[in-house]
Amino acid sequence: MTTVSSTPKLRQRIAGVLLGTAVGDALGLPAENLSPRRIRRRWPEPLRMRLIFGRGMISDDTEHTLMVAQALLSHPDDPVAFQRGLAWKLRWWFAGLPGGVGLATEKACLRLWIGFPANKCAVMSAGSFPPMRSAIIGAFFASKPEKRREFVLASSRLTHRGWQAETAALSVAEAAALAVRSAGLPDPTEVLSTMRSLSPQKEWQARVSEIESCLKAESRVSDFVDNLGLKGGVTGYSLHVVPVALYAWLHHASDFRLALTAAIECGGDTDTVGAILGALCGATTGTKAIPAEWIKDIGEWPRSCRFMELLAEKLADQETSSACLGPVRYFWPGVIPRDLLFLAVVLAHGFRRLAPPY
Repeated sequence: MTTVSSTPKLRQRIAGVLLGTAVGDALGLPAENLSPRRIRRRWPEPLRMRLIFGRGMISDDTEHTLMVAQALLSHPDDPVAFQRGLAWKLRWWFAGLPGGVGLATEKACLRLWIGFPANKCAVMSAGSFPPMRSAIIGAFFASKPEKRREFVLASSRLTHRGWQAETAALSVAEAAALAVRSAGLPDPTEVLSTMRSLSPQKEWQARVSEIESCLKAESRVSDFVDNLGLKGGVTGYSLHVVPVALYAWLHHASDFRLALTAAIECGGDTDTVGAILGALCGATTGTKAIPAEWIKDIGEWPRSCRFMELLAEKLADQETSSACLGPVRYFWPGVIPRDLLFLAVVLAHGFRRLAPPY
């Protein structure tokens, strides 16, 4: 069994997905669930890392993406084994008492712990956890459409049942795959055609048509959000989060900074929108378009930016390898003190929100 060296382009694009996810997540986290008006009043200066002393930290959006990436390295060919492997990772992730767990994911993780098999744990939900972790699957299987769909559905159905979450997850994976395969910026016509083919449901078709009409009108991201009736901020509903991320990506694909700024200023579920959008922009341009200071200012350990780069390199090598390369090792006991620090920081932000400006 031999390994064929992956191309520099593939490594760059996969690294763009992982680091783009982390950067978008960390930038959006401080503003999560705030209204656009309060975000503008609280932070009138340009977007930067601002969770703790000018540094950012990742949340569940990036953590799930990294777990999926590690599960892909352990089980790159078998979606059933991949689902079981991801299920074990979710069990231990949940045992660490992460902040902000969605109700559906919480129920699914509890079912895993009491002995439900991985394919029987999902609950009926249209939440955004499946799409937030599916961009890396799309990038990894960019040239393998059948595998892409099988693995996205395996990931989605581990925690969520429902056409909305599945369609949203598939759409993010398809967008990431198109970005990785593209030599330049995404072709909106091709993207929208692919999106339409994912589900015949009227609500999804209406979302795609709204993206198309706003692109033709060259509407701002905030205008698109307003057209969806989300003036107070983007909700965690998967068919709100994903269309907003897709629109911001298509509207500002060549400008990572502008895309993230425009989306996060819309308020609401800013970390998940930021994570998905960062992944798509990173898949389009690789790491070179991600502002260097945003990467530098992510204060994470042991799942550091360097760890994410190594993970991207191994995923790119795995894509062209006939052998299973296995996960990237890191000092996992360090996650415990890191999570305690994260909890303290999030609680401090919660108390800060009680004070003006409102």
